[in-house]
Amino acid sequence: MPDPVQTVHQALDSFRIETPSWGYSDTGTRFGKFHQPAAAIDLDDKLADAAHVHRLTGCCPTVAAHVLWDFAPGTDPAVVASKAAALGIGIGSINPNLFQDQIYKLGSVGSPFENARDQALAHIIDCIKLGQVTGSRAVSLWFADGTNYPGQDSIRARKQRFEAALKEAHSHLSADQVMLVEYKPFEPAFYQTDLADWGMSFLTAKKAGPQAKVLVDTGHHYNSQNIEQIVAWLLDEEMLGGFHFNDRRYADDDLTLGSIDPYQIFRIFHEIHGFARERGAYPEIEYMIDQSHNLKPKIEAMLQTVCTAQELYAKAALVDHEALSAAQRKGNIVDAEICLKKAYNTDVTAMLGDWRVGRGLAADPLQAHRASGYTEKAAAERAKRRQDLGIATEHSYA
Repeated sequence: MPDPVQTVHQALDSFRIETPSWGYSDTGTRFGKFHQPAAAIDLDDKLADAAHVHRLTGCCPTVAAHVLWDFAPGTDPAVVASKAAALGIGIGSINPNLFQDQIYKLGSVGSPFENARDQALAHIIDCIKLGQVTGSRAVSLWFADGTNYPGQDSIRARKQRFEAALKEAHSHLSADQVMLVEYKPFEPAFYQTDLADWGMSFLTAKKAGPQAKVLVDTGHHYNSQNIEQIVAWLLDEEMLGGFHFNDRRYADDDLTLGSIDPYQIFRIFHEIHGFARERGAYPEIEYMIDQSHNLKPKIEAMLQTVCTAQELYAKAALVDHEALSAAQRKGNIVDAEICLKKAYNTDVTAMLGDWRVGRGLAADPLQAHRASGYTEKAAAERAKRRQDLGIATEHSYA
């Protein structure tokens, strides 16, 4: 077994996590949102917060953008990319909005109405082109499309509409872009969702073209579903394009990573490390966060998730694959499981701290953030700006 410190440090050196712009602003649930004084007001604030997280962690060089929320009409994407670069980060995945407009009441690219389908496809293509200007590698597609009642629409016709639209969109990708196709079992469509599981996304991406891959959101699954098995299959088929990291108790809860089931995330990372060991190289995977921090302080919640991801990724790198393979060949179930549990139970806190300090970072990013006074300064400055802009909010806690 290689030196564990060296193994952890090598694993962390290449591990990059993208934070979402919407995770820094006052987002919430369908029932409401609880405003925070330091929450980002505009894209400039979101970029500043994302850059702050990257400075503290050293592993979050890009920020995902949600087009209709981040690129107001008339916004120059080249200027946005320049602002991000000046802060030491880049614009990451481009996320089209295919669910908010009234025309999408019965779906976007799956809608029975041609004008809705045309608008959705044009928006996706615009987002692809926007990404080419900002230097973004990934265009991340999530669809709310589906039906609520039996007989509402033809399920097969909706499938065919999706295939045609994504194939056309794929033809607009540059050589270095990827199209990530996400799935979700339900909500807001409750009878049938057009892309309800990994198999549907897999088949749709395959038909779209070779630069289309599947995006796995760890919250978009039914309870007790074996997500690492899905990951293993997608890896073996070379169709795993990316993750949206969060945690869940029920379904799409968007909780901070590892807050409910950290062992599951460890098992997912174990599949990736094992695949890389067999193939001799790690696959190109977009590791992204997708969370709504409605109760926890925005930046603290983001730091929690990033640091938990690093910790679990490091632990998964420590699995003794030779011992595991030997136990598997013998059918020794107990020893095989112990190989995973031993790595999972390893305290990697000091190893992570040493890695950070060796790269000029604080050993504990969360404590460094709290000591920096960033939240207090942002809250004061943004409170004044809200007042100047006439934005009325009630802050229930600091």
